Amino acid sequence: MDRKYFGTDGIRGTANTHPMTPEIAMRLGMAAGKYFRTTSQRRHSVVIGKDTRLSGYMIEPALVAGFTAVGMDVTLFGPLPTPGVAMMTRSLRADLGVMISASHNGYEDNGIKLFGPNGYKLSDEIELEIESRMDRALDDKLAASRDLGRNVRIDDAQARYVEVGKASFPRGMNLKGLRVCIDCANGAAYKVAPSALYELGAEVFKIGVNPDGFNINQEVGSTDTDALKEAVQTYRADIGIALDGDADRCIIIDEKGDEVDGDQLIGLIAAHWKARDRLAQPGVVTTVMSNLGLEKHLEGIGLSLERTKVGDRYVVERMRQGGFNLGGEQSGHIVMSDYSTTGDGLMAALQVLAVMVEKEKALSEIAHVFDPVPQKLVNVRYKSGTPLEEESVQDAIAAAEKKLGKKGRLVIRKSGTEPLIRVMAEATDAKLMDGAVESVADAVRAVS
Repeated sequence: MDRKYFGTDGIRGTANTHPMTPEIAMRLGMAAGKYFRTTSQRRHSVVIGKDTRLSGYMIEPALVAGFTAVGMDVTLFGPLPTPGVAMMTRSLRADLGVMISASHNGYEDNGIKLFGPNGYKLSDEIELEIESRMDRALDDKLAASRDLGRNVRIDDAQARYVEVGKASFPRGMNLKGLRVCIDCANGAAYKVAPSALYELGAEVFKIGVNPDGFNINQEVGSTDTDALKEAVQTYRADIGIALDGDADRCIIIDEKGDEVDGDQLIGLIAAHWKARDRLAQPGVVTTVMSNLGLEKHLEGIGLSLERTKVGDRYVVERMRQGGFNLGGEQSGHIVMSDYSTTGDGLMAALQVLAVMVEKEKALSEIAHVFDPVPQKLVNVRYKSGTPLEEESVQDAIAAAEKKLGKKGRLVIRKSGTEPLIRVMAEATDAKLMDGAVESVADAVRAVS
C-alpha cells in the first residue's frame, strides 16, 4: 500500500504547505487519538515535544486541537530532544508520544514523529492504519462535550532527561579536566546537552545555543560541522560534539579538528562494549549505507554486522527482533537500547567520552577504528514522478552493478523525507566507484 502522508521518519514537509499544514496536523491528532483511545473506562493521554522552529507554534496547537477533540489529554514539554520525548512517553505512561521536528532540515521544514506507549516509533502497519483514518469527515466519532481532552504544560521534562542522560555515563567516572565543545544546532537540546556535560564535570564551550525560530541547523549542527571544528581549535578542546535539530544524532570532532562519523562511533563503542562483555549479542545492526570498512573491522574482532533499510526505526526493529543492544547509522544515529528506544546524540557522545576517560587517551588516538572503503553519495533532486522506475535508469543501474562486480556495491534509494534520489556506491577502486555513481546519477537527472 502506498503511503500518502508518512515517510521513513514520520510526516515531513515545508511548513504551511501540504502535508505540513495545521489541517493535516489536526487530522493526524484526531486519527491517532482515535486509534490509541481504546476504551472509555479511563482517561487517555499523549505527550508532545518539539524543537525550536517557528512553525512549531503552528503545528503544536493544531495537534492539541485534534487530540482533545477525540478525548485525549495532552501534556506539552516545549523544546526537548526526540529521545527525551520517547523516554517521557514511557515514564508518564502515555498512550502516545509526539515529536514536532524536521531533524537536520532547515527552519522552512517541519515534521511530526509518533511513538507508541513503549517509547518506540510506530510500525508501518500502525502508520498506515492512522493514514486510512486521516481523510475521514472531521466530525467522525468526536468525543462528547463532557469527554473532551485537557492540556497541560510541564516544566521538568528537560531536567528529567538530563538526569537520565547522566545516568548512562559509567558510575564512578566524571569529565573533570576535559574541555568539551558542544554544538546544539540551535535546536531542541540547546539547554539540556550543555547542562548534562557541565554537571558531569566538563569544562563546556557552547555554540548553536541561541535559537530564534529561524536558525536551527543554519551553519551549525551535525550536517555542517565547520563552526564546531573552528571552535574546537579556538578553545583547545579535547572533543567537539555536533547534534542535529532534534538531537537524536551526533557527529564527533577530535582535538585535531577531524570529523568522526557514525560508522566510526559504532565501531568504537562496539569494541569497547565487547571487551567489557556488554554486548547482548555478538554483533551490531546498521543500514545499507554503512561503510564496508566497518563490516570488515567488526568481523576482525569477532562481531557480525546486520544491515537494514535506511532509517533508525528499521535499525531498532531489527535490534528488537534479534536481541541486539547496539546499532545505528553512518549519519550519527546511535541506538543503545540499554538506555534509549531511539537514537540519542547526547548519550552516544557520553559513551565516546567514557572510552576517552577510561583509556586516558586523546580522541584522535582511539576514534579512527577502521580505514573506510572509498564511498560516494550523490543526491539528485526531482520534481515529480517515479524516476527509479524509468527503463533508462534501470538500465544504468544494471550496467553500474555489472561494472562494480565483487569489487564494490551500489545502493539506490528514494528519500523518505525529501524529493531526492540518493545514489551511493563504494568500491576498493575509487575510479570505478565514481563512474558507477555518476552514470546512475546522470540517468536519474535525465528523466527528472
